Amino acid sequence: MKDIAQDIVPYRPEEPQPLLRQIPAGKAYPVEALGPLKEVVQAVQNKTQAPIEIAAQSALSIASLATQAFGDVEWQGGVTPCSLFMLTIAKSGERKSSCDKLLIEQVRVHERDGLSSYAELNLRHTTELKIWEKQHDKLLVSALSAKPAEKQAAEAKLETYPPAPLAPIAPHRIVAEPTFEGLVKLFKIGQPSLGLFTDEGGSFIGGYAMSKDNMLKTCSELSKLWDGSPISWSRSGDGTTTMYGRRLASHIMLQPVAARPVLANPLVVNQGFLARFLICEPKSAIGTRTRREYRPESDLEIAKFGKKLQALLEQEPPLKANTRQELEPRKLTLTPEAKELLLDYAEATELGQKDGGVYADVTPFASKSAEQALRIAGVLTLWESLDADRISAETMARGIDLAEYYLHEAKRLVDYALVSDKTTRAEAVRTWLLNKWAKPEVLPSDVVQHGPNALRDTKLAIEALTVLEEHGWLIRVAPDELVRGARRKLAYRLADGARLLKRNS
Repeated sequence: MKDIAQDIVPYRPEEPQPLLRQIPAGKAYPVEALGPLKEVVQAVQNKTQAPIEIAAQSALSIASLATQAFGDVEWQGGVTPCSLFMLTIAKSGERKSSCDKLLIEQVRVHERDGLSSYAELNLRHTTELKIWEKQHDKLLVSALSAKPAEKQAAEAKLETYPPAPLAPIAPHRIVAEPTFEGLVKLFKIGQPSLGLFTDEGGSFIGGYAMSKDNMLKTCSELSKLWDGSPISWSRSGDGTTTMYGRRLASHIMLQPVAARPVLANPLVVNQGFLARFLICEPKSAIGTRTRREYRPESDLEIAKFGKKLQALLEQEPPLKANTRQELEPRKLTLTPEAKELLLDYAEATELGQKDGGVYADVTPFASKSAEQALRIAGVLTLWESLDADRISAETMARGIDLAEYYLHEAKRLVDYALVSDKTTRAEAVRTWLLNKWAKPEVLPSDVVQHGPNALRDTKLAIEALTVLEEHGWLIRVAPDELVRGARRKLAYRLADGARLLKRNS
């Protein structure tokens, strides 16, 4: 007779379902599309062994800073600036700063050289202004106290007195971690073309400018700068400041932990601010950088880039007549072939935004992708020659290849980051239960009193516990069961599979 025990299948608890999925791998970076920047990007990558995407982000953003003052590109019956906003997401240790430092060094040198003469000019201006104020006050007193027969002549002297001497223009080209007020102040006293560059993007994103009270204002005003719109800023006591003809390029570097909440923030995404950035998160190179030497030619390419950058920084930008700081970039047009390529790409990205389309979940990014392609093509054109007046089909194709890569990156990263806040909080409770909670049952009050700091609210605690129940991590205790000597309105215990994981962890 067959032994019945042989047919008994041992009980094995079902494993709970994961809450968070792995982020999918991105596409290969289209290095060939960088055109005149390709060689220096490969040189920086060769020297630092950083992901090539990081080197490309640095090169494009710095090239944009150097060229944005000189040309706008024709777009939809008007023009759009050649300003690029870049956002690089990478862990600490990926050598983000190393890439930027190699390429931005000449900007720093240019600033340092300018600051020494700026200090002297400022001192001279202070003296000249005091003399002017003294003379002006003297004429004012004379006009106010003049006898009727002499009043007209005294007032004429006051009216024809030269205006106050203008302060020298500050030589700064780069701003790091500003408030928008700080950025406006620098635009007011300094160069009309600036760059917002920071390798500590978490400080900017988590700072005053992007605080809960200031986020909408900062996003709105920075978006206007990307668009090339005038800067208009009002402060009590200072009146309204309006500045025309300003340009801003940007490269913000963020660690993944700081980037996820930004990518998932509806205000930042849907308002269109984030869609103005070319975003990438490259595959980590940490643990693979074992090469001890780099090609000597890399130093030559980086030096060549620096020399060209210096020449562009020293070039006087086109200014509107009778102004000192209002840029008037000339218009770059497209060849007929380049225009056809751009229109085809714009149509493809538009169709991809319809319901069920490949870009339906990232419409802010898709709707700006053709314009991004045009801006990139403008930067590459001007980097090759400031005298260029047209964008070729070849360069337009490069811009499209790069813009398409960044659109795919945005879709990949935003889709992943759109894990709801609810799921993120549930994951924090799950980790806490497995690693720190010792009792067999858990109540909402346990989470509120002892759980993660973000869950010190009963409603949020119940929400997180419900998500864990739905994913098989918890089982709800029946209302008639005793939990710690009392019947509870709502209580849970770890499911068998979760208890097994807890024992083995």
